[in-house]
Amino acid sequence: MKRYLFAIFTVLILILAACGDSEEESSKDKSEPEVEETESESTDNETDETEEQEEVVEDEDESEEKDTEEVVEEETESKEDDVPREHRNALKAAQNYVDLMAFSEKGLFEQLTSEYGDKYPEDAAEYAIENVEVDYNEMALQAAENYQEIMPMSDQELLDQLTSEFGDQYTDEQAQHALDNLLD
Repeated sequence: MKRYLFAIFTVLILILAACGDSEEESSKDKSEPEVEETESESTDNETDETEEQEEVVEDEDESEEKDTEEVVEEETESKEDDVPREHRNALKAAQNYVDLMAFSEKGLFEQLTSEYGDKYPEDAAEYAIENVEVDYNEMALQAAENYQEIMPMSDQELLDQLTSEFGDQYTDEQAQHALDNLLD
């Protein structure tokens, strides 16, 4: 154990000594008089200056983009602050549902408001429905694909299931979209 500690201690001393030497060399470099530049060194310096100027312009562009993003973010946050907590929670729940499984607009509303579901008030559920990011045509297609995997159905039976008030409650157009886009 003592040997191990001694070895670590020795390595640390060597590292510190090496760092000290490099600092001394850099301070010596600063105290040496400047030597005239050759033509190739001058060209290299001009190239470096041009690259630095380009980097400054890029940094300014990025700064302007960040400023714009911050303004948009602040506006979004202020709008979110105006929305009641229960409405925001209903929206998050709605987004979670549509990210996990296929829901029609009516089915999602019922899930959010049902006494057996999330029990949100209707106004919170309406807010969620209006603001959730979802394509109900794609949801209908996903539901149709799920039905076909579990239990094959005729086209008419599938349309009935997708549109039924006791089924998925998609619109006729959404159900037809699903049927038209099912792969054979």
